[in-house]
Amino acid sequence: MSFRVCVLGSGSRGNSTWVATEKTRLLVDAGFSRRETLARLSALGERPELCTAILVSHEHTDHVNGLPKLAADWKCPVYLTAATHAALPPGTNLPACETFTAGERLTIRDITISPFAVPHDAADPVAFTFEAEGVKIAVVTDLGYVPELVKQRVRGCHCLIFESNHDLEMLKLGPYPWPVKQRVMSRQGHLSNLATADFLSGDEFDGQARILVLAHLSETNNHPEIARLSAVQALSCRATGEQPEVHLAMQSAPTNMFRW
Repeated sequence: MSFRVCVLGSGSRGNSTWVATEKTRLLVDAGFSRRETLARLSALGERPELCTAILVSHEHTDHVNGLPKLAADWKCPVYLTAATHAALPPGTNLPACETFTAGERLTIRDITISPFAVPHDAADPVAFTFEAEGVKIAVVTDLGYVPELVKQRVRGCHCLIFESNHDLEMLKLGPYPWPVKQRVMSRQGHLSNLATADFLSGDEFDGQARILVLAHLSETNNHPEIARLSAVQALSCRATGEQPEVHLAMQSAPTNMFRW
């Protein structure tokens, strides 16, 4: 069986990830337009029309911009929490909707999904792990700090997609208004490169992931090489274990398709 994952794009202008087996195809967040989502999936050799379900982490526009048209086009169910559903932009019509609760597992065909709460300024934000055939993948973005729950949930992952949103100095000196800077730096905002590095170098990270994808990089307040170097240096501080491959999820193009 092929268990595969690809970040179709990640950043403040759109976020979406494809998680698939031979039986199941899941779109995690729908932050890109219908046309852009179809183009990126088709370029990867995937068949978008076979999408089994769409999962939504939270209601912010960069995660749901293409949701109504994709859900209508594919006629597949949308999975999200009740609070996130209620917080969707007015007029959002979902032909088929299934609600879940953070902390409770659900199974879609052959993939077991574990949604868990993350600290972010949304109605009921969650991150996800996906498990099939002994492989575990985590998609964890849009969180202001790394609580114990997140540390526990990502243990044992073969692939970890994790936020590294901003460089603190670039943010402080950058063009954002001060209230927006405060929001990004808050415990309900986004992870800095430093916060991500602290997690990666600490004992709470088990180091089992062979693939680490840094995601949700700010185009204004970060630079890909700064984020990558910060993570690589943090991982090099670990006393034991094989170093994972470090990849960057960008806004303009998908990552590689990672397969098991």
